[in-house]
Amino acid sequence: KVFLIIKSLGGCGILGVGVWLSVTQGNFATLSASLPSLSAANLLIAVGTIIMVIGCLGCVGAVKESRPLLLTFFILLLLIFFLEILSIMLFFIYQDEFRCCGVTNHTDWFEVYNATRVPDSCCLEYSDNCGLDNPGTWWTAPCYERVKDWLNENLVALWIFALCTALTQILGLVFSMTMFCQTVKVETFYA
Repeated sequence: KVFLIIKSLGGCGILGVGVWLSVTQGNFATLSASLPSLSAANLLIAVGTIIMVIGCLGCVGAVKESRPLLLTFFILLLLIFFLEILSIMLFFIYQDEFRCCGVTNHTDWFEVYNATRVPDSCCLEYSDNCGLDNPGTWWTAPCYERVKDWLNENLVALWIFALCTALTQILGLVFSMTMFCQTVKVETFYA
């Protein structure tokens, strides 16, 4: 039960960071020019909410000793675990092609828009339509190199985080299935 509470609190933390980013950064952290609502803040809000809901589902299932809730928690956690493994595999398969969304500098956006403009998230100070006509107010540093350098500098921390996350999920899978099996045995014994 403590494990599930920690999982729910982690979801709350991620949700909180997403809300904070949304309030303080606005559309600065837009991840895709074609999907302006796909921002780092909205992504964190969605992930935090999903983690909280799954954690609460596991908590309620554990407290009530509800087999359907425990099984649902197990299946959702297993699905997320497999999706994470798939994303790690895809990262290693495509790591040579990693181009930071194809952005080597701000001029890459000129082809996307067929004009001399960039998304508003490239502006030094964000405002609506700031990327239309004033190149002096745009970030010009290549995104690819900055992301690549950051990943290389933080590789050990990222691996530790990934391993801790995997261990936590495996423990969640083991504990939820153990509790599920115990409730089946108790129901069979008293039936």
